[in-house]
Amino acid sequence: MRRINGTGPKIMLELQFITHDNGRYGYADSAEIALEGGCRWIQLRMKDADTESIIRTAEKIRKLCDSCGAVMILDDHVELVGETGADGVHLGKLDMPVRQAREILGRDKIIGGTANTMDDIEMHYSAGADYIGCGPMRFTSTKKNLSPVLGIEGYREIRMKMENKGISIPVVAIGGITYDDIDAILGTGINGIALSGSILNAADPAGEMKRITKKITEYINKYRK
Repeated sequence: MRRINGTGPKIMLELQFITHDNGRYGYADSAEIALEGGCRWIQLRMKDADTESIIRTAEKIRKLCDSCGAVMILDDHVELVGETGADGVHLGKLDMPVRQAREILGRDKIIGGTANTMDDIEMHYSAGADYIGCGPMRFTSTKKNLSPVLGIEGYREIRMKMENKGISIPVVAIGGITYDDIDAILGTGINGIALSGSILNAADPAGEMKRITKKITEYINKYRK
């Protein structure tokens, strides 16, 4: 657990779950599964959904998160953060600029930004983002208009550039990540991972999340104390 940039609520950013409706599980169901598996950061992502559906689903997920002390982040919808009681917002490259969102939400809300390049990271960092969602690690079918795949070497290069430029902001890897990728990703210096499809497509989604939670916790205790 840590505070992002020294402000806002305490959060565990090393493991994040992005909601997804895969026909087998709905958005609220997927969040409940992730929380049952030990994840304490839920991003409600409902692309193309109407406002009423987002609010209704967010209310359910907010209650689930409150029951176990988890963070709930909205994807894109800055205007709904107050109404839904979300802890913050994650902004894609085509969403509202981070700087504008910060002016609206103030310093008490978490703001994350999507990045694919070092230029993206510098832009979000200078605009006041609290963390970066960087990817994709590999191809993923859960996102349209996919940016160029980074892979392990891409993350290693980004971390090196950040160190050289003196930029310190948490970076979370995203995009097609599985259990077997965890050690390699965290070994690059990337702070954490975000998951979606690899959990919901598992035979036992909650069990898979528990397995991943355990592996990340063990890594942190061994290498990042």
